[in-house]
Amino acid sequence: MIIRDLSGMEEFFKAEQLQRDVWGVDDTEDPADLMMVIQNEGGLVAGAFEGERLVGYVFGFPTRETTVQHSHRLAVHPDARGRSLALRLKRYQREWCLARGITLVRWTFDPLRHTNANLNIARLGAEVSTYHPDYYGVMKGINAGLPSDRLRADWHLASDRAKARAAWEPGQPKPSAPKDALPVTIPPDLDRLLGEDYQSALAARLNLRERLMQMFSEGYIIRDYDVAATSYLLSKA
Repeated sequence: MIIRDLSGMEEFFKAEQLQRDVWGVDDTEDPADLMMVIQNEGGLVAGAFEGERLVGYVFGFPTRETTVQHSHRLAVHPDARGRSLALRLKRYQREWCLARGITLVRWTFDPLRHTNANLNIARLGAEVSTYHPDYYGVMKGINAGLPSDRLRADWHLASDRAKARAAWEPGQPKPSAPKDALPVTIPPDLDRLLGEDYQSALAARLNLRERLMQMFSEGYIIRDYDVAATSYLLSKA
């Protein structure tokens, strides 16, 4: 497995296809020519390769602030999951950004998805204090069905917490969670809940929206995630 920047239009077209494989053909993929141009203008488009096959990729682009990157997409092919590829791609992104003077990476993710919360908060050490209700409007593909609420992850690459999480490996003592943090629990499997009981899934979306927006307005920040309890852990600065 090799992780490196994409090179040549053939590889950017592979990234197009990977998006369709992951998000479904109904979702609009980022086109190959756009990713190529953004890379040439200072963005990141990197992939995980097995031989010539692209099995994962990460796509980020510059923002109005030279020290901030927006991370737009991260994808791992379904048959390549369970091998920590998403974590490895994010670690590559971290080193890539730090080498170019970028110290903050931001992206959005569905607050009800346990896998994303585990990666973004527990494994990477990102923090969250921004909630976007129905951020993308009506969506298609695997994101269809619920209002497209999103949390904004703020990944401070040079922070002590991000450094500790980046270096942590299974088998080592886990970095400690904030003391006296307040838990906010999410369903362990959103897709299963959607398939079995849409009204319960919608209620979970709306209840979580109300709870987190209220806590953010009071100065609370998501600083960790309890994987076993599927709970965000919030504390004040």
